[in-house]
Amino acid sequence: MRIDGEYDDGLIDGLIATAQSLCLTILRKEEQDLAGDEPQLKTAVFYAVAYLYEHREEADHKGLALTLRALLAGLRREEF
Repeated sequence: MRIDGEYDDGLIDGLIATAQSLCLTILRKEEQDLAGDEPQLKTAVFYAVAYLYEHREEADHKGLALTLRALLAGLRREEF
């Protein structure tokens, strides 16, 4: 994200929590259900954090959810 300084640390911490929650919701899983270090999940969380940070004012949440769903398709549960 190319951020210098610590002035946005609180915001970024919140965005990380939001991105993780969003990805878990899309996966239809709880954190304890994860097998370990899934690279697709890590990529999706990084993407979501960067997207939400860069588009704070005008984020397209539906578009973000569709992109994350595509990134996480291989890990996603069929049903709840």
